[in-house]
Amino acid sequence: MSKRFNVCLLILAAVLVSRFIAMAFFPFADTTEPRYAEIARLMAETGDWITPWFEPGIPFWGKPPLSFWAQAAAIKVFGISEFSLRFPSWLATLGMVWLVWRLARQFWSVQVAQWSCLVFATMALTYISAGAVMTDAFLALGTTLALVSFYLVMAGEGGPWRWSFFLGLVIGLLSKGPLAPVLIGIPIVLWLLLSWREATNNLRRLPWWRGSLLTALLVCPWYILAELKTPGFLDYFILGEHVRRFLDPGWAGDLYGSAHNQPEGMIWMFWLWASFPWGIVALVSLALAWFRGNRRGIVGKTISDPDVSFLLASALAPMLFFTLAGNTLWTYILPSLPFTAMLIGRWASQCESLWLCRMRGGAVALVPVLLTVFVGLAEAGWAPLKTEKELVSYYQQASNTDDSPLIYLNDLPFSARFYSNGNALEVTESGLGELLKNKPFQRLYVAVPRTWPDRKLVGLSMSVRKVMSNSRYQLLVIKGLPRDHQSVSGANGVRSNDI
Repeated sequence: MSKRFNVCLLILAAVLVSRFIAMAFFPFADTTEPRYAEIARLMAETGDWITPWFEPGIPFWGKPPLSFWAQAAAIKVFGISEFSLRFPSWLATLGMVWLVWRLARQFWSVQVAQWSCLVFATMALTYISAGAVMTDAFLALGTTLALVSFYLVMAGEGGPWRWSFFLGLVIGLLSKGPLAPVLIGIPIVLWLLLSWREATNNLRRLPWWRGSLLTALLVCPWYILAELKTPGFLDYFILGEHVRRFLDPGWAGDLYGSAHNQPEGMIWMFWLWASFPWGIVALVSLALAWFRGNRRGIVGKTISDPDVSFLLASALAPMLFFTLAGNTLWTYILPSLPFTAMLIGRWASQCESLWLCRMRGGAVALVPVLLTVFVGLAEAGWAPLKTEKELVSYYQQASNTDDSPLIYLNDLPFSARFYSNGNALEVTESGLGELLKNKPFQRLYVAVPRTWPDRKLVGLSMSVRKVMSNSRYQLLVIKGLPRDHQSVSGANGVRSNDI
């Protein structure tokens, strides 16, 4: 057992370390990561820890600040880099891995616990989100902590677990809002309906009144301060993001992007993607057992075993909640995966045949190897990415103090905003003409879509010159008017407007 444990521990460490290393090499690709990274950068730059800012002057009401607090704090400690902004998500994933270990060991054995951790760490969404600037890892940490704490207390554990249930609520409420108690409450209610007699007395073990008061004291001050500082926040966040968004698939009220209009029930397909490859393997194995005539055993064992029924309810909660919602993303599945992994980990730990041993070994390696290869190809320039890191870096090295800021015509990508430290500008074609006339720049650096033909480039200016391009944009240099010409234009009534 000790040798097997050490081998599994080494494999798990290798998986987590591989993601840790990859965080520093993979650039931010539009749109999610650089958008949230820029919000965290602005928080660290301005020192405003109450209101996350989408851009200067525009508050970001879409999410509570916990993930931005963690990312801004990492910037303060490590400086601005991809690694520092992704590091908090990696730590949150590490916390979830430990919680999976703790609950699986409580249910079954060390061997099941180690396989549950391996399954969870090597699922597609877990592995990706562990090194990504997103809010979902913090929500999943909060829901996992609350649900694991709840069941451990129901099983007789005391001490800090009685209070960590409410800590999980706090983490969830400050990372995603009211969605957290919903995802925590659904599996608890379902499990209580199945195990009411055994669980009724145990519910008293949780300090409900004091814990709820503590939760309110830790959560409510930020919500109140956020509304006072930027009025309208509560209406947009509580009603818009948590009611209108999910009832209206084409909700047009999103201030920071666009609604994701998916077919109803698409969340179940997202589960297959998020749990890849383990979810597919588990479903195939379950189907084989079902058609071999073990139907009553599967259903009866699930209902009669309180451990299995709790894990199943916790794993299904996100899909049940989002089934009728059209505005969904595959990242919404993350709170399900720790509990899905424990159910699959129990099956994977029972290696009864050679083909099962080979299959589970391949499943452990599949996602980490694929993503590591992709990161390597991207770093070598063979895998095109939607990122402006290289273009912005070229501008920063080539431009002089008399040149214009980096200009993106008509559309400014989030990655350009982040990598330029908020200095890149979005300008329309007409605005570019005014800029050429009225601003005393030696040269203008303008990024336009790569698909623009040469005749359209020449239409911007006769002095246009292309200096580089990436997968989406080409960077142009346009000579500005001489400074003495600027003064003449100003004398003739052409005014210079601040950008």
